[in-house]
Amino acid sequence: MSEELPPSDAGEHEATDEVRATDADAWATAAAEDLAAEQARRRAQYGPPPGSAAEELRKLVDNVAEKLSGLQSPLLGGIAGPAAQQVVRQVVQQAKAAVEPVIERNPDVFDHLAAAGGELLAAYRSAVQAQEQRWSRRDDTLRDKGEDPGPERIDLD
Repeated sequence: MSEELPPSDAGEHEATDEVRATDADAWATAAAEDLAAEQARRRAQYGPPPGSAAEELRKLVDNVAEKLSGLQSPLLGGIAGPAAQQVVRQVVQQAKAAVEPVIERNPDVFDHLAAAGGELLAAYRSAVQAQEQRWSRRDDTLRDKGEDPGPERIDLD
């Protein structure tokens, strides 16, 4: 009879494990609900988040094409207007047909180009700020000595 186990212990362990699993699920559910609510609040406040650089380029091409297609030239007059609009639409469609495959084949390239453009802008901004600091120090030093700073030649190379 020493080989028999008490039946009450097995049921308690299973119930405890089930409560812990339910607690973990409740926490995950609450966190997911909070995240969804925060995302909805940000979308309402700031609008939809921007897409990838490739998607943004596609939107730009579509918007430019739409504007050019709807553009009416007062210079061409009433007779040449419809023919000119047809030519503009054809050129726009050819441009879209040329750009679209490039965007589809290389979407990551546009993300890299956008990042590189941001880095170039940061480098330019840094160079301009450093030059401005040198100019202001030079001007202050010369003014302290009672001299006129005068014009300075800027070497852009």
